[in-house]
Amino acid sequence: MIGSLNGIVAAISEDTALIEVGGVGYVVQSGARLLARLSVGAPARLYIETHVREDAIKLFGFSSEEERAWFAHLQTIPGVGAKVALGLLDAMPPEVLADAIALQDKAAFARANGVGPKLAARLATELKAGPKGFIAINSGARANGAAPAATGARAEAVSALVNLGIDQSSAARAVANAAKQFAADAPAPELIRAALKEVSR
Repeated sequence: MIGSLNGIVAAISEDTALIEVGGVGYVVQSGARLLARLSVGAPARLYIETHVREDAIKLFGFSSEEERAWFAHLQTIPGVGAKVALGLLDAMPPEVLADAIALQDKAAFARANGVGPKLAARLATELKAGPKGFIAINSGARANGAAPAATGARAEAVSALVNLGIDQSSAARAVANAAKQFAADAPAPELIRAALKEVSR
């Protein structure tokens, strides 16, 4: 299995990039958001999810381990294959995806390519239990089917609310709502204060 590639971008097409590593070129499928950030001749480090089939081996590339983990987790939902998972991550970076799950925001899921109303509803419903299966990406831990960890100030805020006796899904929803009040990433103490106000409403 290939977990990451660190090399030079040799070519870019509509949905793939050719990454040369030690004289070997790897064709990596990726979303438009990542491909737009790559430049031919420039160095690139991609986190890779490898799909092995009877007739092909496909590499899917991501800019972070968190995105790779979300890609794998999304495909545990019936009706979500690699193409739809890539479309979801293109439309919704991990932080936005986590908010949509916490808020049960079907409309947010429906904005992704290949996601109709029925699949959007299924994603909102079936991913709501995801946070309980989160793993710590920072530790390098990986688990099949486990959703990636929330990181940074938001994770701190959710953890603080859970420690105060608020259940995980309510804490995640409160923090997601609270985060909307800030233009950029807010520090954990501000998020916690705003989230507590959300909980008390």
